[in-house]
Amino acid sequence: MSHTITVRQLNIGEGAPKICVPLVGKTHAELMEEATFLMSLDVDLVEWRVDFFEMVEDIEKVKSALIDIRETLKGIPLIFTFRSAKEGGERELSSTAYTALNTTMIETGLIDIVDVELFNDEQTVKTLIHIAHENGVYVILSNHDFEKTPTKSEIIGRLKKAQELGGDLPKIAVMPKSTGDVLTLLEATNEMKERYVDRPIITMSMAGAGVISRLAGELFGSAITFGAAKKSSAPGQIDIHELRSILNVIHKNL
Repeated sequence: MSHTITVRQLNIGEGAPKICVPLVGKTHAELMEEATFLMSLDVDLVEWRVDFFEMVEDIEKVKSALIDIRETLKGIPLIFTFRSAKEGGERELSSTAYTALNTTMIETGLIDIVDVELFNDEQTVKTLIHIAHENGVYVILSNHDFEKTPTKSEIIGRLKKAQELGGDLPKIAVMPKSTGDVLTLLEATNEMKERYVDRPIITMSMAGAGVISRLAGELFGSAITFGAAKKSSAPGQIDIHELRSILNVIHKNL
């Protein structure tokens, strides 16, 4: 990667891809159990997938859970993500509710990175990026296609758009229908790395066919990979222990 960002002493975009593991508990108690368990694992970042939380529409309940998650995770960087149903998440929120939820959690000072979906209304995207940066929070500007793998030029176009809008970590995840689709994602990632990026990017091809993309980020140019602890948040995530071992093998041979 040509550039890195540093989050709580973690240099993203340098060396092997950093491993992020999701928190997907439905209740406050489940989240605390999960967070405690993650502290026993070799994780680099944790992503709270708040769309799994059954009280997500109660901002005060979300904030209460966030306070306890932050305390439990201590110094591990925390990503806050509401993934909409249209991009593979558990539910939908109105644009107003989505903006309010993310704004409130950004302003707590308890999260390090917020995930904002690229295909939201552009003004919503710009507003949330501005609020995040005003509060010292990095932004993953993301897009997830669970139906297909777009063309290489379209993948590159979406990543470039995320970069141009001010996302600190442009991200795209796509669904392969063939091994050729996996190659398309890897080729797009490599071309972004070689020609366009001025910051770390995150890319992956999902499901079993795309597992190689979760392993080969250091070679092709993806800075974060997502692994599973007890429960995955997307198809194709592999066990964190296996993931770390394979990433280490690749890193030592590059």
